[in-house]
Amino acid sequence: MLVIILAFVFGEKASTGILLPMLICADIMAVIYYNRHANWNYIGKLMPWMVIGVLVGVWLGSLISEVLFKRAMAIIIIVSVLIMFYSEHRPAANIPSNPIFSISAGFFSGFSTMIGNLAGPITNVYFLAMRLPKNEFIGTTAWLFFIINVFKLPFHFLVWKTVTKETLALNAVLFPVIVISFFSGIWIVKQLSNINYRRLILIITASGGAFMLFK
Repeated sequence: MLVIILAFVFGEKASTGILLPMLICADIMAVIYYNRHANWNYIGKLMPWMVIGVLVGVWLGSLISEVLFKRAMAIIIIVSVLIMFYSEHRPAANIPSNPIFSISAGFFSGFSTMIGNLAGPITNVYFLAMRLPKNEFIGTTAWLFFIINVFKLPFHFLVWKTVTKETLALNAVLFPVIVISFFSGIWIVKQLSNINYRRLILIITASGGAFMLFK
């Protein structure tokens, strides 16, 4: 939802650079807290394809207009939400063993995280299909996005120029909010069962996609 709000206020492309340092701060806290729960097997499957997706996103993001950028963000969210609901309501026994599933999830999450920090819905689909327990889900996601977000940072500085002194100053002002939100999230997760956590992920992702489509 934060992605949608920042895109509405600052513009789609500019918002990606404003949000990225905030995401890295949150990633660092999540990595420290949930480090022992990370499943490196899944990170290894997704990371190479995510890197390729990021590089394609850098190239296309430098070419397309702001209008197309906005539409790309909306399409990524909506398609991801549809896939998520579809995967939740069909037997998933054969999906995790299909290498095409991992390759597609890695590439499109890498592409979408570069275009609009929108890889969450896609990786949610992947990890929900793998039936990861909530702590392993969070720990694996934390390391995955910490690595890929740090990889993206130079491109925002040097190619898109969406991370500047001004945006970093704004990030510094918002940092206390990030800390408060992080520890609030930890408390909420502790109150939820694995089933209810999965439902929460679905609801949040669907709400963000609908808001982006109709805003």
